[in-house]
Amino acid sequence: MRIQRQVVDYALARRSVLAEVSAGRTDVKQVCDADPYLLRAAKFHGRGSDVVCPICRKEQLTLVSWVFGDKLGQVSGSARTSDELARLAETAEEFTVHVVEVCRTCSWNHLVQSYLLGAVPAPPRPRRARPPSRRTASE
Repeated sequence: MRIQRQVVDYALARRSVLAEVSAGRTDVKQVCDADPYLLRAAKFHGRGSDVVCPICRKEQLTLVSWVFGDKLGQVSGSARTSDELARLAETAEEFTVHVVEVCRTCSWNHLVQSYLLGAVPAPPRPRRARPPSRRTASE
């Protein structure tokens, strides 16, 4: 079982963006700008949600989890399925997961949540102080 730590929810930021679009202060083209790589990741690595797209209202949003971490090597910066996240959480040192919601119809996308997974790194061991140099009587 994976334990999410330091969870950050971006619901207020999402609500603010949608209010700006609804009021006409932000153009729909500015928020419906998903990168083709993100859309592809949604197709192959995403998981469905019960939330309908707030812009086009044509389909349910897809959630894509991206992983980032210094110790992940080439895996860092890639989309991962829930099963892959569980495996990484058991084997890898601490890393960050960013969950992005995507509409594959209109290209709406927004960061929904971020959190930490993986083994907590051990705290650095304190350095041992050198013993003071001993002087001889002749010095």
